[in-house]
Amino acid sequence: MSETPISLAGLRLLVVEDEALVAMMLEQMLAELGCDVIEIAGSLALGLALLDGTGVQLDGAILDVNLGGDKVFPVAEKLSEQGVPFIFSTGYGTAGIAREFAHVPVLAKPYDADALAETLGSVLLAA
Repeated sequence: MSETPISLAGLRLLVVEDEALVAMMLEQMLAELGCDVIEIAGSLALGLALLDGTGVQLDGAILDVNLGGDKVFPVAEKLSEQGVPFIFSTGYGTAGIAREFAHVPVLAKPYDADALAETLGSVLLAA
C-alpha cells in the first residue's frame, strides 16, 4: 500500500455493507489506515436505526448502494441532514446512484486499500 498523503488515523466511521466478507475486508483495511469503525450495519434498517437519536459521533461513512435489494439512499439522506460526509461503494457503477447524490464519490468494487484511502481522504478530510 502506498503512503496516504494525509492521515486518516482516528476518523470514526460507519460502514453500511450487507456482504459479511466484504464488510470484514473493509473493516481490516480501515483499521490499517488507522480509522475506527464505530459500527457495521448489514441492512438498511440497521443503518437508519444507528442514525436515529443514538448520539453516535461520526466523521464519515461508507455506504454500499445495494443492501439485499434495498437502496441505501435513506441512510445517505440522514447523513446529509446531519452533515456527515460519506462515499458510496458499489459493483454496479454510477448508473445506480440517485440523482441527488451524483456529486458523492463512488468506490467501485472490487477495490483495494489505496483506492479506499484516496477516496476517503478526498471526501472526509475536505469536509
